[in-house]
Amino acid sequence: MVYQDEIRIETTGHRDIHNITVEVAEIVQNSGIQTGTAHVFNVGSTAVVGMIEYEPGLQRDISEMLDRLIPPSRDYGHEQAWHDGNGHSHLQATLMGPSLTVPIADGKLVLGTWQQIFHLECDVKPRTRRIVVTVQGE
Repeated sequence: MVYQDEIRIETTGHRDIHNITVEVAEIVQNSGIQTGTAHVFNVGSTAVVGMIEYEPGLQRDISEMLDRLIPPSRDYGHEQAWHDGNGHSHLQATLMGPSLTVPIADGKLVLGTWQQIFHLECDVKPRTRRIVVTVQGE
């Protein structure tokens, strides 16, 4: 069986991070699937879905790490073509990835004690984000 639903998030722009674990867990519960997987996918090329211990230090650390690796305000090829200020946003999102797959057992996400699913905005301006959650199994 396959079940699909969406989460919508209003972001404030670059570095805005949201814990979406509860929303994903609700979709899994609504699916009725007991054993399988939940695939969580950000629609768009400048945001990330991942997993961390969702606490203030790591929330800051992940954004700062990305800005050190791929800093804003550099002369990226994307900037030369579009001049929209978000070349680094595309690269950061590409590095981290738009999706995550989590196992389901007994109708619940299989997560470690400190694992939470997050959405990170890499773009420079606020966005309305669609996150598609596809639950497969039986």
